[in-house]
Amino acid sequence: MVYSKKNILFIFFFFLFSLTLFSQKTRKREVKKLQEKAQKVTIIRDNWGIPHIYGKTDADAVFGLMYAQCEDDFKRIEMNYIEKLGRLSEIKGESVLYNDLEIKLLIDANEAKADYKKAAPWLKKLLNSYADGINYYLYKHPEVKPLLLTHFEPWFPLLWTDGSIGAISTADLSTGELKAFYSGNNDKVAYVEREKNVQTGSNGFAFSPSKTASGNSILYINPHTTFYFRPEVQVTSEEGLNVYGAVTWGQFFVYQGFNENCGWMHTSSNVDVADMYAEKIVEKNGNLFYEYDQELIPVIEKKITISYLENGKLIPKKFKTYFTNNGPIMAKRDGKWISLKSNNRSMNSLVQSWIRTKSKGFEDYKKAMDLKANTSNNTVYADNKGNIGYWHGNFIPIRDKKLNWSKVIDGTTSATQWKGLHDVSETVHLYNPANGWLQNCNSTPYTVAGDNSPKRENYPAYMAPDGENFRGINAVRIFSKGEKYTLDKVIADGYDSKLSIFEILIPALLTTFEKDISLTDLEFSDLSEPIAVLKNWDYYARENSVATTLAVEWAYKLDPIIQKAYINEGEADQVENTKNFAKNATDSQLIPQLQATIKELKDKWGTWQVPWGDINRFQRLSGDLNLTYNDSQASLPIGYGPGSWGSLPSFKSSFQKNTKKRYGYNGNSFVCAVEFGTKVKAKSLLAGGNSGDVKSKHFYDQAEIYQKGQFKDVLFYKEDVEKNAERTYHPGQ
Repeated sequence: MVYSKKNILFIFFFFLFSLTLFSQKTRKREVKKLQEKAQKVTIIRDNWGIPHIYGKTDADAVFGLMYAQCEDDFKRIEMNYIEKLGRLSEIKGESVLYNDLEIKLLIDANEAKADYKKAAPWLKKLLNSYADGINYYLYKHPEVKPLLLTHFEPWFPLLWTDGSIGAISTADLSTGELKAFYSGNNDKVAYVEREKNVQTGSNGFAFSPSKTASGNSILYINPHTTFYFRPEVQVTSEEGLNVYGAVTWGQFFVYQGFNENCGWMHTSSNVDVADMYAEKIVEKNGNLFYEYDQELIPVIEKKITISYLENGKLIPKKFKTYFTNNGPIMAKRDGKWISLKSNNRSMNSLVQSWIRTKSKGFEDYKKAMDLKANTSNNTVYADNKGNIGYWHGNFIPIRDKKLNWSKVIDGTTSATQWKGLHDVSETVHLYNPANGWLQNCNSTPYTVAGDNSPKRENYPAYMAPDGENFRGINAVRIFSKGEKYTLDKVIADGYDSKLSIFEILIPALLTTFEKDISLTDLEFSDLSEPIAVLKNWDYYARENSVATTLAVEWAYKLDPIIQKAYINEGEADQVENTKNFAKNATDSQLIPQLQATIKELKDKWGTWQVPWGDINRFQRLSGDLNLTYNDSQASLPIGYGPGSWGSLPSFKSSFQKNTKKRYGYNGNSFVCAVEFGTKVKAKSLLAGGNSGDVKSKHFYDQAEIYQKGQFKDVLFYKEDVEKNAERTYHPGQ
């Protein structure tokens, strides 16, 4: 059969028309399906803008949750998944190229897609609803212009499965080493190094009926994260879901929160969950092999292409990457290739993150823990039967106890392989201690219940290398004396602002000054008054305290060893490092730093007598991901200080470009106290407000109560939500 050119063109255009018609019909069917789904969901916004989502099924509730999250801050949802997809370079350019490569080596999108295909029907429904909720929001809001992700896929949540702000584990390997290995270039370009020793952390406290005025258990939820990292939500369905708390932007499970039966608080853990292996690489006939149990096994090679933005165009960069049985090659040390064994995403982790939110009590929660899939968290727990509990980590590989697993391990032998996972019963945990309280502040589990804590000698070193810190010391001091706790008393103790590190540092300064410094020397003549202020200080951070200003600014100029938050096996912890520093410090390590502090204050303020609240401020000018600060714009004074110096409420602030004031960016964000009685009672607080939209009245409506540490009542029961409803609607309305 012979076709003319005219006939061929006709067939071609007919095909295009048919395809367009087909896609339009498909689109209409898809939209109709989403509209029908939206009608099964009701969102009630209360008078603080908190979304309370009600759905017939769990999947309906997830649909509504994602839609509500998008209403509050779509850009944060999108950015979280751009990062987990390893596509930041398409937005930020070459400067984050090796951060993207690191993500692609550690989180395999193809594995996430495969997990989605084999997911249990109930989980697949939730994953589909996750994508549907976001995509329906984008359909209903064409004015929203995504940076990159115009369509969300149901497998995206399988890239990021536990909710933690520090969910990526790379052992002791740096992004700089990764770049040096894969580029051969050691200059510090094209990556942003992770901050290893910065104490972000969190606090979790639980009190049993023996310690409370009502005879009900109480849980205190106090994550310390970058501000606006998590909003406050409630998600309810007719399938037994009714959970309240903080959800990480773009995830469909409440990460830290409670239901009517129990509650859970996660603190960042330093349990060893990722290990470095030295590989013996052999080249043979142009091919690469690694030695394992005296055999040569081919190195797996994968080609990864990452595009980065440059002058408005996407430039592809191709990498040939390498893997052994242990994982991806991440660095080269002492001439040997270093691989990383880790578990940075898993479907079990996502399953665990969901099912714990529906726990009916202690036994249910323990079953969730038995999945052993949480790689980054400790857990503080309380329930309505009076139980309190603590687990230090959850995913803990079984290893040879004779080896120091914080070091590089020999990768050539099966003797150094993980031997499965420890049962939860073998891990560091504690249920219902006799003292009646539990605390964890990213500190050692061996002080979690004071004298009733687990004993270090009963566990392998890799199971809890975490050291003590000054928040942990502060918490044990307070709770050892506390009795008859109420929600308000728990909140008051949770806001204890004692900077306990200065109980060690200030006496050392005074001793050195009084012993070695002569005030007849003109160089030191301006120190007597500031020293007197510090000598008379009670170590509590307060808004009107000049001593707080002097101490905090001085401490940041001391040896950085006192700030080291996370330690490896066998290393001294923050408290030990501070004691050693104070014991051995010379006047040159203490006095010039105080003089520099006084000079800086005088240069900026005209006096060194600056109250802490004048310099330490809360400001939220926009909903941008990267905030800017301005001394000429309104801000609020904050009285408490950074958690790294011992304050239980953490407010980490820093000087910004062209500012003489410090502005907070990290610390107390979502905070909640919950009492589990016949009915749940709770109070909560959020930095700034629940909305990321500067035009919303809920962008800044919690700022003043945040400043004062005054909590709002949580509206958990629907009748209370309806009484305080600001808006009731279906998604899309």
